Amino acid sequence: MNQNSREEKIPRIQGTLRAHSIELPDTIWKAPGMIVLGRRIKSLLFSTDVAIIRNCNADAVLAVYPFTPQQVISDAIIKASSIPVFVGVGGGTTKGIRSANIAQDAEAQGAFGVVVNSPMSNTNITLIKRVIDIPIIVTIIDEEEVQERLDAGASILNVANGKNTPETVRRIRKKFPDVPIIASGGKTDESILETIEAGANAITYTPPSNGEIFSKMMTEYRNEKTRNPETTLETLDSRKDEIKLLLEILTQSH
Repeated sequence: MNQNSREEKIPRIQGTLRAHSIELPDTIWKAPGMIVLGRRIKSLLFSTDVAIIRNCNADAVLAVYPFTPQQVISDAIIKASSIPVFVGVGGGTTKGIRSANIAQDAEAQGAFGVVVNSPMSNTNITLIKRVIDIPIIVTIIDEEEVQERLDAGASILNVANGKNTPETVRRIRKKFPDVPIIASGGKTDESILETIEAGANAITYTPPSNGEIFSKMMTEYRNEKTRNPETTLETLDSRKDEIKLLLEILTQSH
């Protein structure tokens, strides 16, 4: 039996209610991945929405947002998540001792790593490295600063250079064959595969927003209602039967 036939026969077990969830593009699983604190990670969900985080099949979460990092937010995400979380701790507006303190708190909360944005100074990265034991992910936009970032204490590189990301990853991989690289894969299977082939170990994926998901669901509900006006009544009748069955079971148990 070859590798492909084994993969095709992988059992998939889902619940009825949890069947509706966000599944990342299959192309992402072609990434080689990286082992972080004993966990193999090929995909990272770029989100801070706990509802989406709880209903996806990503390996980990990249919890970075465009406001000053706050411990109450990271704590809520880490507690709600069933997968490893990498927490943003600053880089632009937020830096210095404050970023180091937030990084310490993130580690205590259970984060698998911290993320700093590209404006973060090398001195600041070194400071954070001294006070935490979890990995530091440094976001970069070109290959020129890689060696300095690694020397400062970066454990993993997060390449985010828009449409030029694959080429940037390719250049970094040529100079640094062993450095762990996370990269944004874009919106198509072709761009994701190109980024992986360029040398990325893991891919970040930006999911649709709650609003986009709701819009699609409501369109489906309206279409179903148009096709079958009795759908709502049938659903309610089915719910009544479920309640009746539950009451019978409870009665018999006593």
